[in-house]
Amino acid sequence: MSSHRRMFSQALLCGALISACFGVSLSAQAATAEDLNRDAAHTLQTLYKLNKTAELLSRKAKGILVFPKIVKAGLVFGGSYGEGVLMQGGNVSQYYNSVSASWGWQAGAETYAYVVFLMSDQAVQYLSSSQGWEFGVGPSIVVVNEGVAKNLSTSTLKDDAYAFITDQQGLMGNLSIEGTKISRIKR
Repeated sequence: MSSHRRMFSQALLCGALISACFGVSLSAQAATAEDLNRDAAHTLQTLYKLNKTAELLSRKAKGILVFPKIVKAGLVFGGSYGEGVLMQGGNVSQYYNSVSASWGWQAGAETYAYVVFLMSDQAVQYLSSSQGWEFGVGPSIVVVNEGVAKNLSTSTLKDDAYAFITDQQGLMGNLSIEGTKISRIKR
């Protein structure tokens, strides 16, 4: 197969994969406010059962962003999309989407959930007043893995936000929320 045919085949496959990703995201976009509220509550309860550090953080958090289902797909070029809620005082106060784009060595598709505990009033204010929060810009965020979780306590909290990635299904290397942009949506 010539290099031009191979490039064309890869571009065609990449386009199909991205179209599939956005097709899934459009169906996810159709979720009602009630669906998002229910799925977010379920995601939080599941996380608390699996990770006691998350439950500890929830008691100190000023706000909790919950994205119950993010769909990510890619073949060299990729993207992810999902919708979620901001909870304050145990109630849903606003709705947000989570979008990212990437390129590089990647292939596959997956779904996952993530929860971000906003630990300061400034972090909540930044989220509300900005035209979108891109992780890596603005409030400091730490992705909590097992090692970080073992060393976290209410006395060691010093960052603006802590994120937990959970419920990963599918096969895709390089799961990361860096470069993700969070924007307010209406429901």
